[in-house]
Amino acid sequence: MKQEPRPHWSYSAINQYLRCPLQYYFQRILKLPQPTVSSGLVLGSAIHNALAVYHQYLMKKKVPVEQQIRQEFLETWIFRTEEQKVEFKANESQEDLIEQGLALLKLYLEEPPPQNIVAVEQRFLVPLHNSEGEYLETPLLAFTDLITKETDVLKVTEFKTSGRSYGDFEVEASLQATCYVNAVIETTGQMPTVEYAVLVKTKTPKLQRLKTSRTEDDLGRLGDLVQNVERAVSNEIFYPIETPLNCSTCSYRQECREWKPKATQSEAAIELHELNGARAC
Repeated sequence: MKQEPRPHWSYSAINQYLRCPLQYYFQRILKLPQPTVSSGLVLGSAIHNALAVYHQYLMKKKVPVEQQIRQEFLETWIFRTEEQKVEFKANESQEDLIEQGLALLKLYLEEPPPQNIVAVEQRFLVPLHNSEGEYLETPLLAFTDLITKETDVLKVTEFKTSGRSYGDFEVEASLQATCYVNAVIETTGQMPTVEYAVLVKTKTPKLQRLKTSRTEDDLGRLGDLVQNVERAVSNEIFYPIETPLNCSTCSYRQECREWKPKATQSEAAIELHELNGARAC
């Protein structure tokens, strides 16, 4: 019998609730199927898998084979597009995106390869603590793209594909980076640094590298945040946050338009009391 996975939090779940609690409800509570997937998500997934193959070659001290890395990209693309219907943006085609993805891969492969690779696609299931030092019951699940060691300091590299360059504040305020640091320090006892390697999908592809770090206070704040999100989910606080960015790529637009908020416990109690009074009369 297949064992159910232990309940856990992840960056994607935390971020999804913060971005749109109703989307979180549809996907993670009701587990409604997603009929479509955005083209950007498919491209990012294909590039991530291809880079993982490349880094695994390096970690095993093998000479990378570019053709196999490109093949991994193409196979992932085919698998994802056969699995779900892909939503393309205006003036965007599958052929153009595949060409763009291969160009971004080529750009990265031309860079000096990372040295002293410790882990590729590493899975962590670790505890979270709040700012009072109290550990939460639900752990954090994190997957790091690449971990290397530089002068005795561990570095987590997160790969992103983006239509624009990142700003420094996006990296400094990134909750994902905090999750990674928490995962590594809870596992190894070492405080790592984090680098974002952003593959920018401009006409001429470019690679942007941005470094950031976290403190113990940041980890406590992460625990406080998760604690409050968990409390909100337990109390069934779900509502839409309607923005062009959220709604344009959401698979649950129809369900969202049909959604009606549940009555709160107090409202339900008042309504029940009024109904009982009316029946008594």
